[in-house]
This record gives sequence, C-alpha cells and structure tokens, in this order.
Amino acid sequence: MPHIELDTETPGIRSLFMYRPETAMPLTALAEVLLRGDSTLERGERELIAAYVSRLNDCNFCAWSHGAFAAHQLTDGMSVVDATHADLETSPVSEKMKALLRLAGKVQQSGLAVGPDDVEAARQQGATDLEIHDTVLIAAAFCMFNRYVDGLAVVTPEDPSAYASMAELVTEAGYQR
Repeated sequence: MPHIELDTETPGIRSLFMYRPETAMPLTALAEVLLRGDSTLERGERELIAAYVSRLNDCNFCAWSHGAFAAHQLTDGMSVVDATHADLETSPVSEKMKALLRLAGKVQQSGLAVGPDDVEAARQQGATDLEIHDTVLIAAAFCMFNRYVDGLAVVTPEDPSAYASMAELVTEAGYQR
C-alpha cells in the first residue's frame, strides 16, 4: 500500500511520475540518456548495471523491471541477469562488465567507497573513462530511483510477465513516452 495517494492500477515509478509530472520529465530524461543514449556500452549492459544496483538495494520493482529490460536486450536474456544477481564473479558477463558492476556496487555502498584501484581495475579490463563515468552515474541515479520507489511504497507486481511486457514497451519506445 503506497504511503501517499497514488494510482494503484499503475505500478512502480510510473505512478509517481503520474503523481508529479513536473519531476517525471527530468527523471525520465536522465534515464533516457543513461540507459538508451549514445554509448559504447550496449543498452542491455547499462540496464544490467541498473538492475544490479537495484538488487543490491533490495528494490524489487527496479531490480525486476530493469532486469527484464536488460534481458530483453542481452543475447542470453534473463539467464545472464539471474546469474549476475546470484554471483557476479561466476556470471557469464565479460571481465570488463564484471569490473564495471563491481564499481557500481561500490557506488551503491557509498560514493566514498570508490577508490583509485576500483577505477584502475575497470580500465585494466578495457573500460573507457566515459564508461566508468556512466557506470558511476547509473549506479548513483538508481540509488536515488530505488529510494524514491521504496520510500513511497509503490505497487510492485509479483508476476514476472508484467515486467516482460514493460520491457517490450521501454525497449521500443524509451523512457520518455
């Protein structure tokens, strides 16, 4: 049950965007740039970062929705997302992605947890400064999004098919629709 009066027929963050459209515009614009804009990281990889941080934050709505968005865009789909959530070190992602996800995990703990060794480890696996920047910003933004969603107790569907249909829509139309 949401803590404020929201449209309970609209799940997750979308109900918050409907409640306050003037804040939705900059937040969806940020998500659009970070997760769908030009980047050397694939869209599915960026969604995986968002899902991974959301899982670390125990934000089910964001972990499940962005996990579905990642799965829809990654070659091996949900098996990659599930394996990454279960154990990053044995997951079937590239060493570069593992280094970036470790970096995202440090951001999730605290921005101050990120040290020069974490950044250098990502560089050693081929991450560019732009990829490092975007990973840190995706992780930081999703800490905010997770707290926004959970702090107001939005409706979170328990049925995975709800997220699969959202994934198709977001993959096709983006965040600013």
